[in-house]
Formats: sequence, structure tokens, C-alpha cells
Amino acid sequence: MHELVLRVGESLVDPVSDALGDELGALSVSVEDADAGSDVEQALFGEPGMPAPRGAWQQSTVRALFPDEMAATEAATLLLSQDWAVGVHVNALQVVPDEDWVRVTQAQFAPVPVTPKFWIVPSWHAVPAAAERVIRLDPGLAFGTGTHPTTRMCLRWIATQARAWPRVLDYGCGSGILAIGAALHGAREIDAVDIDAAAVEATRANALANGVTLRAGLPDVAASAYDLVLANILAQPLKLLAPLLAGHLADGAPLVLAGILERQADEIRAAYAPWCDLSVSDSEDGWILMTGRAGSRA
Repeated sequence: MHELVLRVGESLVDPVSDALGDELGALSVSVEDADAGSDVEQALFGEPGMPAPRGAWQQSTVRALFPDEMAATEAATLLLSQDWAVGVHVNALQVVPDEDWVRVTQAQFAPVPVTPKFWIVPSWHAVPAAAERVIRLDPGLAFGTGTHPTTRMCLRWIATQARAWPRVLDYGCGSGILAIGAALHGAREIDAVDIDAAAVEATRANALANGVTLRAGLPDVAASAYDLVLANILAQPLKLLAPLLAGHLADGAPLVLAGILERQADEIRAAYAPWCDLSVSDSEDGWILMTGRAGSRA
């Protein structure tokens, strides 16, 4: 394989990326800050559910992977011949052996400790010696690989509160990681639901890879009452889903909510007040975990 490396100004990042991926045959396209590691490196992020404050860095490095040198050279030639591409510069055109590309990609995902004895481990990594319970999970199309604080907090709660819950609902299951974590910690009947069909398929595949049994499907497969309800989504959908999620709780059952920023605690607490009294039970990097029990009203 060959990699075409370009330096691109802020206004051209999207059109260059689109042209490489949609018209010029790139197998993959990635964008990074051209000034990363320097004194002028810039942060580029937004809060969940909100647009990023800027669309791109002032100067970006765009990397495009092609199957061979000819394809990469032709793509560069066609791109630079466009009138609108003035200011795009070729930094490099270099060989990238297949095995090195895979190694570099996999190196970004290391084992993640949830607790000292409970780990999330990609399939290509050895299990850490300290791990007594392990979720084998590789990056994929569905959200939830254990690298985000909201996922880790939910799994920490499951690990510390572990019991043989008779029925568990993972609402907005993504990769199925919370449902799998519950199964590994004693849960019996588990329903994992998501509005995204790709997430449902990912959950089924991940459950099989981890040797656990659960039922994955769209939200309409959810039954009436559960002994534990988990939802790691974002604050706005959690507010809208309050009647539905509370309605799935058996009497006295715990509700575990994540995807909430610290400043959103009061609005989530107010949304669920008719059904249960929520409190903050964990926090990490500006995110919080809120828990409560059905029937416990303020």
C-alpha cells in the first residue's frame, strides 16, 4: 500500500477529504493537526451533541491510503490540477506495508482497566495478569469500546454492585459492552436494544465472542419490568426517554444513567423526579454517572 500525505488549509479539509474518498479511490482518509506537538497545537472538540467550535485545524495533515503507487500518484495529480485546490501541498508519497498499517491501527487500542480485576481487552492483546474478568472487544461501527469515561463508569458500577440480577435492560446498547459486563457479573436474562441496526448486529457478535447469552434487538423487543436498567446515551435523549426508561423499572430496581456532563445533573434529576430520586454516584473527566431506584422519590 501507499500513503499520500498532504498539508491542507482549514477551508479545504472537507473538499480534499471528500475528493480523495469519494472520487479518487482512497481506501481511507484521516485528518490530524499539522502542528501537533508544537507550541501552536490547537484543541479541536465540542461538547457531546453540539457542533465543534471550528470545522478543522488552521493547517491539517491529510493522509490517504491507496492500494499502490500508481493510484496514489494519479490521485495527487488529479487533485492538484483542480483550480480550487490551490494551497494543497504534497508532503510525502510513501510505502506503507500492510502489516505495519494494521499494527499502527491496533496500537491505538490497548487494554483498558475498569477495576484492578476487570478489564476490556482487544482480541489481539494478551490478557493482563491481574485480570480476573475480561470483555474481549475490538473497535467497530458501534459506540462503546471502554475508552470513554461514561462507559467505564457504568462498568465500574456493574462490577462493584454485582449480583444475579434476574432481568436486565441495556437501552442504547451500542457495542453491547454494558450488557456483556452485566452478564459476566451474574445477570441472567438480558435484553440489549438500540435504534441502530448496526449496533444490534455488533452486540450479537460481541456477545458471541465473549460467550454470553443475551437478546439483542430494536427497542420494541424490550419487555415491561426489569431488575436493572442501564442507559449510556446523552443528556437530551435521556430526558426525553425518562417516562419510557422509568416505565421499564420493576419496583425498587436500580436505574443507571450515563452520558451526562456535570453541569447537566440538575436537569436530568428533574426529568426523572416523578419516578425516582437520582444522585451522582461517580464522576470522571467532567462526566457523571447518575443512579436511583424505582419508587424512591425526593
